[in-house]
Amino acid sequence: MSAESTGSRGFTYWRLRFRAWRGTRPFWAGLFTLLGGLPIAYFPYAQLHLGNLTLAMSTTAGAGSLIIGVLLVTLGLTMWFQAIVRVFAGVAAILLALVSIPVSNIGGFLLGFLFALIGGALSISWAPGTPPRPDAEQHTPHQAPEPDRAGAPFPVPRDGEDPNVTETTAQANGGRNSAG
Repeated sequence: MSAESTGSRGFTYWRLRFRAWRGTRPFWAGLFTLLGGLPIAYFPYAQLHLGNLTLAMSTTAGAGSLIIGVLLVTLGLTMWFQAIVRVFAGVAAILLALVSIPVSNIGGFLLGFLFALIGGALSISWAPGTPPRPDAEQHTPHQAPEPDRAGAPFPVPRDGEDPNVTETTAQANGGRNSAG
């Protein structure tokens, strides 16, 4: 290694890259949906051992539970890697969560149902952010824009006019007034 090389990229670099990646997609919606699919798919095939007693929670709708769980996991991954279809994936996740109530052990004992429902709602409500404006156009909160007569954000009286009199809508439209 030379003195100019940066060596390996540290934890901070990967954390910032993950943070930038996470900010451009419905990350939490995908995570909740993915986590909602796991208990829905797992519980119908699980066996609980209590000493010598084996409790099988398998149901006749085990295949349906597996399909619902796998579809929810797939929809969660789709939210991460194809953010453009977030609304479709969110609606599908909500519908699959509702179908999981009668099909798979009350929606994975309500755990998978709630995670999938919250993930679907987050996916539908997520919207991509707007890119930041260039620094030249931004105003700091303590600076007011410079008032000018042409495009003033507030009425500026002309020379010799009363500063308390402002132009109304009727006067500005040539005497016409529009009612809502």
